[in-house]
Amino acid sequence: MEREESMPTEREWLIMEVIWDSADGITSSEILDKIQKDDDMTARTERVLLHHLCKKGLVGYTVDEHDSRVYHYFAKRTREECLALKRKDFVNTYYRGNEARALASFIQGITLTDEQIKELEEILEQGRSQGQDESPGEGGGHD
Repeated sequence: MEREESMPTEREWLIMEVIWDSADGITSSEILDKIQKDDDMTARTERVLLHHLCKKGLVGYTVDEHDSRVYHYFAKRTREECLALKRKDFVNTYYRGNEARALASFIQGITLTDEQIKELEEILEQGRSQGQDESPGEGGGHD
């Protein structure tokens, strides 16, 4: 199965996190300042990754109205959209698209609190309700 071309890599994800957390557009120097608190990324690496993110359509930019050398970057896809792509890719790669098997492997062998179990039960019930609303063949991903 072919990987999603527009999915951010692990290093690109670091940049995306900073961009998602910024309310407005953020400059490359601001991004680098935030990333370098936890990562030794260089300015050159950051520029390359920002270029890749723009080519993938995940990030856009505007040119500063006062200084044409300064770009303000913004996310073109939400964190949730990118997480959904990552989740789908993971399930397809390691579980042959079987979402139920992937979910089961995550919750087996861990200790859950009663509150966490209740939350999972609610999520499963929502899934059951949505599954009943779909016509046959729309559910997908379950073996």
